[in-house]
Order: sequence, then C-alpha cells, then structure tokens
Amino acid sequence: MDKKKDILSRTYLTYVFMCLFALGILYRICVIQFVEGQYWRDKAEAFTTKVEDMEAVRGNIFDANGALLATSLPYYEIAVDINTPGVTEKFYKANRDSLSLLLSNLFGDKSEQEYRKILNHARRDNDRYVLLKRNVSYKDLQTLKTFPIFRKGKRGGLVTLQTNRRERPFQMLGGRTIGMARPGIKPVGLEGAFDSVLTGISGKRLMQKIAGNVWRPINDENEVEPKDGSDLYTTIDINLQDVATHALLKTLLKNGASHGCAILMEVKTGEIKAIANLTKSEDDTASYNESFNYAIGYPTEPGSTFKLASLLAVIDDYNVSLDEKVNVGNGECTYYNKTVKDAHAPESPVLTVQRVFETSSNVGVSKIITKYYAKNPQKFADKLNSFHLNKPLGLSIPGEGIPRIPQTRTKYWSGVTLPQLSYGYESLITPLQTLSLYNAVANDGRMVKPRFVKEIRRNGIVVKHFETEVLIEHIVKKETIRKAKIMLEGVVQNGSGKTLNITAFKVGGKTGTAQIAKTGSRKGSGKTAYGDVGDRTYQASFVGYFPAENPLYTCIVVINSPSNGVYYGAALAGPVFKEIAEKVYSSSLNCIIPINNRTQLITKAPEVITAKSVELMSITNAFAIPAVQIESDKFVRKDKSDSTQLKFTELNLEGLLRKGIMPNLSGLSAKDALFLLENNGMNVRLLGFGSVKKQSVEAGQRFNKGNKIVLTLG
Repeated sequence: MDKKKDILSRTYLTYVFMCLFALGILYRICVIQFVEGQYWRDKAEAFTTKVEDMEAVRGNIFDANGALLATSLPYYEIAVDINTPGVTEKFYKANRDSLSLLLSNLFGDKSEQEYRKILNHARRDNDRYVLLKRNVSYKDLQTLKTFPIFRKGKRGGLVTLQTNRRERPFQMLGGRTIGMARPGIKPVGLEGAFDSVLTGISGKRLMQKIAGNVWRPINDENEVEPKDGSDLYTTIDINLQDVATHALLKTLLKNGASHGCAILMEVKTGEIKAIANLTKSEDDTASYNESFNYAIGYPTEPGSTFKLASLLAVIDDYNVSLDEKVNVGNGECTYYNKTVKDAHAPESPVLTVQRVFETSSNVGVSKIITKYYAKNPQKFADKLNSFHLNKPLGLSIPGEGIPRIPQTRTKYWSGVTLPQLSYGYESLITPLQTLSLYNAVANDGRMVKPRFVKEIRRNGIVVKHFETEVLIEHIVKKETIRKAKIMLEGVVQNGSGKTLNITAFKVGGKTGTAQIAKTGSRKGSGKTAYGDVGDRTYQASFVGYFPAENPLYTCIVVINSPSNGVYYGAALAGPVFKEIAEKVYSSSLNCIIPINNRTQLITKAPEVITAKSVELMSITNAFAIPAVQIESDKFVRKDKSDSTQLKFTELNLEGLLRKGIMPNLSGLSAKDALFLLENNGMNVRLLGFGSVKKQSVEAGQRFNKGNKIVLTLG
C-alpha cells in the first residue's frame, strides 16, 4: 500500500507540474500575442530582407555629330540614419544646427527649424531611416556629402538610393522620333525600337524592411553591379533638326495650321538628317508639340506630288516624249459622273507633257494616264507597286503607316479611280514614302531605305554598324530619270514652284495641294464630297531635291488644315522648304549664300547678339567682318558701340544660373536658352520663333529648380 501511495503521489505531482507548465506556456502565448505583439511584429519586420533589381543606366542616344539627344541622369533618394553608432550624442548636438541650416539652403523646401525638428524626432524615437528628399541631382548629392555629420559617409548616417530619369536635352527637337519606352506603353520611336539595346542588364541589391513599410539598402554597394546599356548613334543632325523644326513652326503659327511635318534626307545614303512633326496643342492654340509622327505614321491622299509617280510610269512604259501634246481645253473634263478641274485656267488649250507637269494640270495628267492605261488599268497599278508605294518601307522605328494603291480587283477600284489616282487621290501614302520616291529620282533611279541609325556602341566600341540598304536598284530606265529631272527642275524655274525664288543654287521639286474631307469621304464617293463647303480642309506640300546639279539632299514639307485662307503648296509649304534648303546649303555644304550684292561693306550688326564666342568668331571670319577675337568659349554679347569693329563682352550666364539667379537672356537663340535653363532644372515654354526678346522671370531674380519660365522669341 505504501508503494502504491508513493507511485500515485509522484503521478499526481507530475500531472500538476505538467498542467502548470501548460498554463505557463498558454500565459506566455497570450502575453506575446496580445501584450507584446506589436513589439515582436516590428522586430520581425526589421529582419525582413529581399534582393531587389537595380536598374541599369540606360544607354545614350546621340546625333550624327555626337550631341546628346537622350540620356539617363541619376537622381537620388536621400535619407538619414541619425542613430547610427558613428553619431554620438555629443557629436550630434555639436553639428545638428549647421546641418539643418545647410539642408534648408540646399533644398529650399523647409526651414532650418523644420529640418532640426525632423532630426531631433528621429534621434529621440530611435528611428533608423528618415526620408529627407527625393529626386536629388548628382551635383546636389556631392554637395550634401560635404555637410557636417554626412561627411562621415555611412558612419554619418547618410543613406542614398539611386534612380535614373530619362532626359532629352533638346526637348521638342525630334522628340517623337527619339520617342520613349515605358512598361505597359506602346513603344515609340528609337527608344522603343532599340529598347533591348539601350536597357542593359539589371544589378542586385540587398534591401531591409524597417518600420513604416520602408525598405532601405543594407550595404553601400550593390551585391551585383548593373551593366549599363549600349549607346545609339543616329543619323539626325541636331543643328539641321533645329532649322527644320523652327522653319516649320514659323509657318504653322502664321497660318494657324492643325499640324505639319518636314523631313530632310541625304540622297545617297538615305540618312534622315532632320524630321519634325508638330501638332497644335488642344489647350493652347499658339503652342505646338511633337505628339504624333505624321511623317511616317499618317498616310493620306498626297495630291499633286503624286503626279511624278504617274508620269514616271507612263514615260517608262510607253517612252512618252516631254513634247507630246495634251489637249486640256479650258481646264475641265468629265469621267463618268466625275468632273476633273484644274486649280487655275490653263495657259493654253494644248500643253506639252512637260508644261502639264510644270503647271500641275489635273486634267492634263489624267488625260495622259487614261490615254495609255484605260484598256489595262492594272498595268498602271502594277507600275506604281514597282515603285514600292503599295507596301511599308520597313523602317527601323515602330508606327509606320500602311500605304494603299488601289488594285483593279478590289473594292477600292471604280470607273473614276484611274484618272483620280493619276493626280493624287484615292491612294494613301505617307510623307516619307513620297520623299523616298523623289529621293530615288535624285539618286539616278536608285531607291534606298530611309535610315535613322548609324551604329550601336558599347563603352565607345562599335558593336554594330548600319549600312545603306537598297530597296530598288533601278526604279525606271535612265532616260526616264533624265526626263523626270527636267520636269522637276522646270517646276521651280517656270512652273508652280517658281515662287521659291532660290537664286544661290538650283532646285528640283513639285508642289502639292490636296483637298481632305473632314468626314473621311472620298471625292465623288457619295453625298459628302471634297467640294462641299464646310466639310473640307487642305493639305499643302512641297517635295524636292537640291542642289539640282549634284543632288545631296531631298526634303518634303507637308502642312495640314491651315486656317488663314492660304492653302496652296507653293505658298504654304514652299517657304518652309526654301528656308531649310538655304540654311542647309549654307551650313552643311560650307557655302555662303550672297546676302549683299553691293560693293560696300556691311557695317551695321544687329543690336543684340548673344551666343557662344566660338560661333560668333566663326561667323565674323566667314563674312570678313572686323571683330575683336575672343579666345575663351564662354557666352558673349556684342557691345553697343559706334565702332565699325565688333566687340564682345564675356557673360557669366552659367555661373549665375548655378547660383539660382536668373541672368539676362536677351539675344540668345532658342536652342541655347533651352540648353542653359533646362540643365539648371527650369521648366521652359517658348512663344514665337527666333531669339529671346522677353523673359517672364526677370534678370537678377532668384529661382528654384522646377520653376516655370516663358520666353518670348522674335
């Protein structure tokens, strides 16, 4: 019995002990869950880590001369761990006031007292990560590293996280062609087409999660360093791009046009040297931007510029003479239920083929084409197809429009299609396709693919070079090309393009004016026709090559929906072509266009000239204008002096801007003003064209990064 009692006592004791132990565990669980829960949750978060991808620096895009068109600038997220062991209480109190003052002066968003309060709270609450500022530039970061406490680096609690932001130094110039590439957005331009080349390979960085769902880097260095993207060297010349954009903008503003484009292409290589696409802003009728690439993505009925294709076809197929007579009557004729009219009464009831083209006679061209192709219209369509007009060019950038040449066995063909097609209706062609055809004529019949990229480089080493690609070796016979050049040069000398009045060199080209139905109906296709008042708009164009003796460049200008009553190609697009051609001829071809045929010297200079000294010295030397030579490469302004010798004063524009003080910008070109202001963080808006006449932020006034400034040009 004694043994039994002893065993039972031990059993009960063990049972009681187990129950007490279980109750103790249950109590501890309750304490951890409900009393200390938040503490342990915060503790767990403090030890949560992850490996995060670090974006590689995207490759740069350069123009043909090495100027930056697009680049990735580093920006930094700045935070502080003011409780790092390297910052003792004594050290903190000795330096916090000066640190707060310097932070306030650098960022300008909070007062010295506010920054001191942020640091004190972080110190008191033992906060290991406090965000101070986002989107800090590299330049400001270097300044930040010299501040008290922060100059100790990581031991001073400075925490930085780099991000990259894509910037275009020249902003609007070529903006749509340079394009963009963002996740979830349809790729645009060169950025989109060469995204995989520019992107590079991401790196890895170990991140730690801290209170407030904030992630901070554990180490100063990345665990795996990213590999930067390759660089893209384009065919664009930013100086010629500037010429094309501002020549186009001037005419769009003057005529209140909806949109327009201009393309400049090198004849032999197909290199696109400039491509401008400007659309009127919806919220500001005096402002234009690059929001759509009309040059490559918007096929329309080309109008009279298409007459070159028609006459190339008939001359090549039937050896038509330029002296062959065409009866145009009074400038009107009818096909079935469709009346074709000339824009102007013909100079004679009978014209030669050459005069039909020079005077842009719709009646004349339609009669020539129907005479030779009426029995076999598909032969005409096939000939146009052979000019590569019925299919895309296969460009290296996305968004190319789909052209259309009607075929006889499709729904697009009717009894009036052949005559209408002959003078530029019932077809859909992009401006770049039209330019490619004219470029082929200038290139003695050799059609080359338009090219936007010259090469890809990685760390300065060429990894891929893009050669000229020939689409068609001979689009027509050599004799046909010879006749085509005679016709094109005749247009400018004796025909619809003679108002161009270019005397320094010869040009071959063609004007074009097309009526566009606002509702989209085709001429003669139903109740709504192009002739209906209030339901039509116009497209004016000019396309040609220069210099005619040895064509080096081709250029097309297309302007849509002018609102000031001027809509003919010669009057609207012609002046843009002329300005581009003359400036390209005088700059790219190292020729000086005579500006003063008199014998006396030009002694009066403009009142205000502000530019880089090297540029002004180049101009004064080229024109043999007496001027005091300047060795430095600073911006300078002409002294107001009665002397016949030009003198210049050096300006400290960059220095003032770096200090946050607005300088006097008068006389600067739009390009120079944009470059200076946007490099110093300002949001710039331009009104008009030319050089700076007025500025909304006055000289001497202080500014902050992100401030807006309006420059009035003239």
